Amino acid sequence: MHGDFMTVQSAPSLKKRLILMGALMTLLVVGLVGFTLFKRAMMQKYLTGGAAHPPQVVTAQVIQWTNWQPSFDTIGSLRAARGVQISVEVAGMVRRVAFKAGDEVQAGQTLVEMVDDAERAALQAQIAGLELARLTLKRDEAQYAVHAISQAQLEVDRADVDSRTAQRDQALALLAKKKVTAPFAGQMGITLVNPGQYLNPGDKIATLQTVHQLLVDFNLPQQFLGRIAVGQWVHLSFEAWPGKTFAAQVVARNPEVDASTRNVSVEARLEPGTASLLPGAFAHVTWDYDRAAPRLTLPQSAIAFNPYGATVFVIQRGPGGTPPKAQQVFITTGATRGDQIAVLSGLKAGDEVVTSGQLKLKSGMSVALSTAAAPPFAAAPTPQEQ
Repeated sequence: MHGDFMTVQSAPSLKKRLILMGALMTLLVVGLVGFTLFKRAMMQKYLTGGAAHPPQVVTAQVIQWTNWQPSFDTIGSLRAARGVQISVEVAGMVRRVAFKAGDEVQAGQTLVEMVDDAERAALQAQIAGLELARLTLKRDEAQYAVHAISQAQLEVDRADVDSRTAQRDQALALLAKKKVTAPFAGQMGITLVNPGQYLNPGDKIATLQTVHQLLVDFNLPQQFLGRIAVGQWVHLSFEAWPGKTFAAQVVARNPEVDASTRNVSVEARLEPGTASLLPGAFAHVTWDYDRAAPRLTLPQSAIAFNPYGATVFVIQRGPGGTPPKAQQVFITTGATRGDQIAVLSGLKAGDEVVTSGQLKLKSGMSVALSTAAAPPFAAAPTPQEQ
């Protein structure tokens, strides 16, 4: 009987505990769901820029029309209009070097004389043999006139004269090769050849360059084939002469496009009076391929390039004393020039565009404008040492 009383008394107690545990579980689930929804709402509010946070410090620039000169920059190499490495055709010993490094020589001027005693003796022997052959032919012609010899003998004599004439001319040519002359007028380079030195065929003596008339060779992409033409001008600059430019006129264009690079080779002639330049020098070539026209320009650093397009942040001023906000817009860009880039669409003159600090911005965020640390905006920037 006592056991039955205990069972009846514990049943209500167990039921109360179960009800209490159910209520606690319900409260826990409701709390977790509420916290998750609150967290999601706050995150969404932050991502959309609605969270209350201090304005982001950025720099901005008012976009304006700029006189834009469409141009293409490339590299080129100078070469002389006429240049050659002087070398010897025949082997022999040097007797005399008739020039000094840097000398201006004329076409046909003797540069190097080689020992030619043997060749001169061989030439005299050929001349003597030719004279004898001519005397024999003259005597046999007189005998043939009186039918003292046959026509065959006369033909042999004539062939002998022709053969000895050719041998004499060969000896003369060999003797001429013992004297090296300038093929054209120009300036001689440094030589390491000295009298008494033995030279083999093909050995270099020195370089000869017409330094007063220079050409520049450079390449252009094939998309410019319809724009480049003979008579146009390009401008050259060199690291050795900072701030100075040289003009050159296009005189030729290669009749084919290089299949490996899809570039076409172009040749331009520099104006006379460029004696300070030397063949082989590296040149920066600028070609203005169209007329100047007004363009809206921005610093290249102000634009974010993405797979879905190029974007910038435009400053929108609020009423009263409210801080300005940044609004992201899509734009279409054009050619570049130094630190600048042309804007073809998406902006208008007078728009205020964020130029630095845009990486931390989202559309609709408040910003604070600063004039410090503005990005470079030069059409022709130069390296600056820090």
